[in-house]
Amino acid sequence: MKADKIIKNAKIFTSDKDKPQATALVVKDGKFVYVGDESGLTDYEGDVTDLGGKFIMPGIIDSHMHITIPVGFEYADMGERIEPDGKQEALDIMAKRIKENPGQKRYRFLLEKKFLKGEDIVKEDLDAICPDAELQIQEGEGHSIWVNSKILERHGITDDTPDPIPGLAIYVRKDGHVTGNCIEGAAEVPIILDSSMELTDEQVDAALQRWIDFSVEYGVCAVFDAGLPGDMKFHEKVYKRLCELDKQGKLPVYIDGSLVINAERDAEEGLLEVKRFRDEYNTEHLKVHTMKIFMDGTQKIHTAAMVTPYVDVHTFGTTAFSAEGICKLLKNLNEAGLDLHLHTVGERASRTVLDGVEMARKEMGDSLKVRVTCAHLEIQDDADLDRFAKLGVIANFTPHWHAGDTAFSATWLGEERSRKQFRCKTIWDTGALVAWSSDNITFMDFTTWNPYLGMEVGMTRLITEKTKNYEFTRFPKVFPPEDERMNIEEMLLGFTINGAKQLGIEDKKGSITAGKDADFLVFDKDLLTAEKEGFSYNKPKEVYFGGKKVN
Repeated sequence: MKADKIIKNAKIFTSDKDKPQATALVVKDGKFVYVGDESGLTDYEGDVTDLGGKFIMPGIIDSHMHITIPVGFEYADMGERIEPDGKQEALDIMAKRIKENPGQKRYRFLLEKKFLKGEDIVKEDLDAICPDAELQIQEGEGHSIWVNSKILERHGITDDTPDPIPGLAIYVRKDGHVTGNCIEGAAEVPIILDSSMELTDEQVDAALQRWIDFSVEYGVCAVFDAGLPGDMKFHEKVYKRLCELDKQGKLPVYIDGSLVINAERDAEEGLLEVKRFRDEYNTEHLKVHTMKIFMDGTQKIHTAAMVTPYVDVHTFGTTAFSAEGICKLLKNLNEAGLDLHLHTVGERASRTVLDGVEMARKEMGDSLKVRVTCAHLEIQDDADLDRFAKLGVIANFTPHWHAGDTAFSATWLGEERSRKQFRCKTIWDTGALVAWSSDNITFMDFTTWNPYLGMEVGMTRLITEKTKNYEFTRFPKVFPPEDERMNIEEMLLGFTINGAKQLGIEDKKGSITAGKDADFLVFDKDLLTAEKEGFSYNKPKEVYFGGKKVN
């Protein structure tokens, strides 16, 4: 058989459990047609490349990231980062900057809530320093903002405006009056990206091209786009451009898309919209078959849903859906042939999903085909750790988060729970399907989009002076539990075949297997034996998508 590409004398990590290692491969018409040892190459004709023992692995699959939000942030940045000593200094710094830069329509700042030292900012504080223009402060984690009255007026948010998701995505009130603090995506994103619909197609394409270039450089061949809460119009605007780029042959990365549904009350209408997206945004490299739900929020602002209350504020957080709501939704998704992906940071968020899946399985048995994925999984109750495997729920972790200082999280979790976060190895060892991702909402320099950073921290649970681009943020002590560190084979599998299984594309991608798309990466260094600390500096020398060299 005449082949397009023949490679021998390579060290190939296939991600195929039936044939985990190989030394040779053959590509024809964009597919692997042979994977094995050199003895099998006699059936193929063509130029042979001797790699001299170089390492090959499948293309990377990032199974939870965001495309549309970062495109918006390219042109509506979060603003100057400030690190004040308390609330008054924060106001003084912002007042000085505003005075130094007169005439702007909107002033933007970025502030970690911890720098307020227990105090909070309200719209009256912001009105006093910025009465004639809009003023927005993005909380550092990206899940809440503070705004002045000008912005509230622009968006028609008054004391009588209902919360988008009661108890979760809210307009914070005091004595019945909105304070200007908007929490979680459905409440904040329409404000943050309120000018994004004005972006031209050329601007959207330029931002997308930056992401495409990064993906090609690092060998990311397929992704799951985890959607955009609260702003479907802009989300759809970006998907239209992705389709157009694909039709022009400019989208080499496969995108498994989604549509965010905010609350249980929106499920019926949301199902119709996901079906519409599935039909309208359907090109070679863009498919939509997944509903995305933000089941809860984040720990730092106490919106992650907990089984045990936060030790500092004594609240539990709230989930967007009940277990019964998840069960009903699964039956409807199953009938429509759609999947479900959920943001689940707190232990009660994932437990509620697991309970809903269990209800649905009792009613439907093996006829339930919905792929259910719980993402992030920062906190898990001991009683739920083996339920992912038992119920067939996919566990998706963001491993570059798996480093830090427990003294920080202990302020809201307590010491015991803060030392039992991100228990990915335990869940992996139960037999559950575990996949890895890079979750981020801004492109910037793509530091945290780097899958080899995820692999490094997944293996070490450290950030040291050897970690790429982390000169100013180091956590040199192993983040507990120490036995949750993964090995390199597990990191590679989670970033390849396991991601493909989550996306439902394992018949085409995720492993170097005859019959699948020839997505593969060539490295000068053997990743299986590479030093763990500093692993983030790895990058493929050659990148092939569909058998074509793209870098």
